Amino acid sequence: MYSLTILIVTGAITLLVGGAIGLLLGRRLSADGQRLRDTERKLDQMTQDKRAYENEVVEHFTQTARLLNTLTDSYRNVHNHLAAGAETLCQDKGPVSLERLQGGAEDDAEIPAHLAQIQPPLDYAPKTSPGEKGMLNEEFGIERQPKPAQDR
Repeated sequence: MYSLTILIVTGAITLLVGGAIGLLLGRRLSADGQRLRDTERKLDQMTQDKRAYENEVVEHFTQTARLLNTLTDSYRNVHNHLAAGAETLCQDKGPVSLERLQGGAEDDAEIPAHLAQIQPPLDYAPKTSPGEKGMLNEEFGIERQPKPAQDR
């Protein structure tokens, strides 16, 4: 009924399909396959955790920047309020507000003289008279009392 060639080809195909199914079932049910799947699951979970952590870090620093900007604006508003109050209450002898300084004050006459003359701090004590001993003198600050005369 069937020729020998058809039987051999059908047997070979059946053997190959059976071998492939056996190989797949063997890998799926083996301990190595189970460890591989566990490792892949752990890797996926760690990747998701890392992405969630990165998103938290980005959200944290974004919120921090927003809060710092709000804080800066609040400090500026408080300073301007205090400066305006000082200007009103001190009859224009108070400090200069930030709004006046930033409002295009190209003319130096708008800035009070005590704020315009700024000197860097000195790293020594200036002498008040030419005869005074300077700060770097080894006798600076030492007051010597005359020794009482000894009776001989």
